[in-house]
Amino acid sequence: MRLSDFWRLMDDEFGERYSRTLARDLVVDGLGDRTASEALGAGADPKTVWEAVCRAQDVPVSRWLGRDVTPR
Repeated sequence: MRLSDFWRLMDDEFGERYSRTLARDLVVDGLGDRTASEALGAGADPKTVWEAVCRAQDVPVSRWLGRDVTPR
């Protein structure tokens, strides 16, 4: 997963403003007690970070792949 995909999924699930706040402020056990932003900054795989955020926020597994996007 690319970083841009991570942010698209975050924005789609949590909204553009809240996703940035969540990434900056939510400390996730599954990321070594780091925030998503800290984990990404340390080089963590965006897919691993996304899945950890989903688990921490109880996002249903059915939404982990995000919405369908029509190719351009």
